[in-house]
Amino acid sequence: MIRRLRRTYGRLRLGTRLALGLGVLSLVVFAIVGTALTMYMRDYLSHQLDTQLAQGQIAQSKSIADYGTLTGKKYYSWFYAVYDVSDGKAELRRPDDPADLPDDVDDFTSLARAQTTADTELLRTADLRGKGEYRLRACEVKPGVVLVSAAPLDDIDDTVGQLITIQAVTFGLALLALVVFGRAMLRRGLKPLSDMAHTAHGITSHDLTESAARLPLRADGPGGGPEVEELRTAFNTMLEHIDDSLAVRAEAEQRLRRFVADASHELRTPLMSVRGYADLFQYAAANAPEERDKHLARLRAEAARMGFLLDDLLLLARLDAAEVETPLRLEDADLVELVQQAADAFRATRPDRPLKVATGPGPLRLRIDPQRVRQVLDNLLTNAAVHTPAGTPVSLEIAVAPDAALVRVTDAGPGIPPADRERVFDRFYRVDKARSRDRGGSGLGLSVARSLIQAHGGTLELSGGPGATVFTVRVPLTRGA
Repeated sequence: MIRRLRRTYGRLRLGTRLALGLGVLSLVVFAIVGTALTMYMRDYLSHQLDTQLAQGQIAQSKSIADYGTLTGKKYYSWFYAVYDVSDGKAELRRPDDPADLPDDVDDFTSLARAQTTADTELLRTADLRGKGEYRLRACEVKPGVVLVSAAPLDDIDDTVGQLITIQAVTFGLALLALVVFGRAMLRRGLKPLSDMAHTAHGITSHDLTESAARLPLRADGPGGGPEVEELRTAFNTMLEHIDDSLAVRAEAEQRLRRFVADASHELRTPLMSVRGYADLFQYAAANAPEERDKHLARLRAEAARMGFLLDDLLLLARLDAAEVETPLRLEDADLVELVQQAADAFRATRPDRPLKVATGPGPLRLRIDPQRVRQVLDNLLTNAAVHTPAGTPVSLEIAVAPDAALVRVTDAGPGIPPADRERVFDRFYRVDKARSRDRGGSGLGLSVARSLIQAHGGTLELSGGPGATVFTVRVPLTRGA
């Protein structure tokens, strides 16, 4: 039974449980207040009755002393007994009216005997046979004469009973009103929590597996006090964080899909070329031996191109997982020397391109991976040569900032459109979509360059406009990463 009540209570809503708890607490308070008030009222009425008995006996004692009777000094439903006491014995006088005495006078007699040895009046509550409870008081009228008066307690019991009834009805109605209105007020106060619960249930109906999943729901209901407002703010902040995380996840998934599609597309072209030249090589070996070497050279070139593409993809994957395995081999190297080597190689491979180099006054030694930094410089110079008209001047400059070494690669070509600047570092992205892959590359050069510089703790930035495209490499003087 108790377990069933616990299960039932556990299924109640919070507002109902709080209202019931408030009702139980109020019931305890009402019981304590009612008990204290009832006891106080009974004690007060009993004291009033004792006072009335004492005042009545003053007049009755004077009447007995003067006239020997109680004529005219009696109260309705009271009992009176006069005793002559001597040698510890109490002898009852004959009453003026038989109705003055109850059928059972044993309590009167014992109280009269006790009065002879007492220094003051005696009070006692007794249950008279057939009459109910009475309050008895004994006093000495004169030496040897004792008066015992008895007043009924029925009026006190009736008054206390009526008081208890009034309290029970009043407290019951008050408790009922407290539970009903308290529950309504609690439900109103807890409504913001219910709204947040509905918002949470609404979120569960959204398909968060979709790439464009968003959470448009928010807990915007007012009221509830500072605590609920704090909870609402934390709840909405959590939703914003989840929303941002979903957006980042969706963007990452889109980038991954685009990357896989582009990689598949880029690998398909050399694979098809390899297959085609292999077929031609097989045909030439059987029918045109003089063409065999040319087809074999083309086959090797396509295989090498595919190998370069796979190397770039592997390098990017290793850079993405740099926290697990860093692809850098750091050592002390002279940045000026690396720039001069990159410039000499550029002049040797592209003698028709004017190149201006400004390396500064002397060597600049840094903690870097010289092979990877040289790869970045070669990529930037090749990018400037490939994407500008023939004869376009290119400059290579070294500068020193307070906390970093700067290398700027500038060309005077047509520049990069503003709409493409934010995506030039994306993998497989090409500004000129119509450019052939043989001339334009795979679209991984700038991505690899930026990832390598970021692995060094630096940055690769694009600036300039039409007539001047500037790529700035920033490498920290003291690498902390």
